[in-house]
Amino acid sequence: MPTSPADPHLPVIHLRPPHNWINDPNGLVFHDGHYHVFFQYNPHGPQHSNVHWGHFRSPDLINWEPLPVALTPTPGGYDADGCYSGNAVSVDGSIVAFYSAHRNDRWWQPITTAASRDDGRTWTKRPELLIADPPAGTTMYRDPYVWQQDERWRMLVGAALDDGRAAALLYESDDLETWAYLGPFHTSDTAPGTDPIGWECPQYATFGDRSILIVSDWTPQNGPSHTTVHTGREHNGRFTPAASPVPLDHGPDIYAPALLKVPGTNRWLLWGWAWEARDEGWAHEAGWAGVLTLPREVSITTDGTVVQRPARELLALRSARVLHRTGHVVRTEPAELGQVSRTFDLTASLVPDPTGTSGLRLVTSADGSEYLDIRLDATAGQLVVDRSHASRDARARTGAYTVPCPTASRPGTLVELRVVVDGSIAEVYLADGQVLTLRFYPVGDGPWRLEARTTGTGRSEYAVEAWNLALVRGETLLTDRGRAPELCAGTIPTT
Repeated sequence: MPTSPADPHLPVIHLRPPHNWINDPNGLVFHDGHYHVFFQYNPHGPQHSNVHWGHFRSPDLINWEPLPVALTPTPGGYDADGCYSGNAVSVDGSIVAFYSAHRNDRWWQPITTAASRDDGRTWTKRPELLIADPPAGTTMYRDPYVWQQDERWRMLVGAALDDGRAAALLYESDDLETWAYLGPFHTSDTAPGTDPIGWECPQYATFGDRSILIVSDWTPQNGPSHTTVHTGREHNGRFTPAASPVPLDHGPDIYAPALLKVPGTNRWLLWGWAWEARDEGWAHEAGWAGVLTLPREVSITTDGTVVQRPARELLALRSARVLHRTGHVVRTEPAELGQVSRTFDLTASLVPDPTGTSGLRLVTSADGSEYLDIRLDATAGQLVVDRSHASRDARARTGAYTVPCPTASRPGTLVELRVVVDGSIAEVYLADGQVLTLRFYPVGDGPWRLEARTTGTGRSEYAVEAWNLALVRGETLLTDRGRAPELCAGTIPTT
């Protein structure tokens, strides 16, 4: 089985089916020795409609097996126009999926469930909605997130309130069947003259007596916007933030992340949806849209900073090391570091030039005119990821995006990065746990190669290693209740 897709922009190691539309990760659950990842899926085209739940599972976060489509809208039923976002829990030998039942004839999305007793291959929907109506005073209502805490089941639901605030609403239950509404768990602030917002896909993780609340901001004017993380503590059913919310990811192309706690550990994993950053017409020509990020480990530091890193298992995707370079670079002499494939993992230790910007350039055309820049701005104390020249095709979005990086402003100090690139997605991780995710679409004719560069009058030092990545897995996502294809053999060894 080939390890690279025919479409050069189709990712190899990031989860998605080979065709059609996907968006939010849903139903992340560990059940019977497997990680299960569900996601919003249109089996009939590369556009957001006819939403089902697609399904993969893995024993190790490396080898992924496609399973039959889990949830399908029931014609004329309470979810006739889509089985929208939610999550899942493993209980009493079953997977129970909580999801938003969408119909075009109502503004809210009631909460309902479906259950599987055969590891997610077949599902039975409940005959009636679990929570049919939203509380009074809401103008948006969707996306349940269910977890167990102190022997009780709890649920957050994303909402907007009629005073313009966004909210995560809290419910509790003893048995997953009867739910008591306890009021807003947390709300956004309001300011005169600001537009109303709603919170989609609320996610909640606890770390001892501290916790994080992740929400995806949605506006009636423009729809999905961005994702923020709130850190704080809970007291009597209310979340009290310890600081102002911050971006979960500093890139432009991630939304609706979902959390999974690995049972028996304090380890939290996160996947997000990376949407397309190209014209819809191009995505239709390609026949696919959307991809899930790599699984990330999420933690919190003693000062309350949320840290994200690629899941440790992903080191097993590295094949042969393709470059290992150390040295320095000056403005007049960019350093050629070597070639990489379209799917690679890179680590870099950089001492930036204090008089300019310096970093790495991924060159994707033979003449050097098409490239993605990852550079440190010592004056501003920022990491910049610039895709302004990353595609010769005008249908690709451009722009430069920044991550705070105070270390870059300290003369002579190392800045450590990890960069994973896969076809049309780049995930850039700083050593302090901040991350920037974006999409880009090279069409150049040259082999991909890396350069070290600086614009200043001084010099920049670098130590760079890169590995090509490869993964073999089943390629067909079933759209019926038939048998899923066998997982391809072979786990890539760690180098």
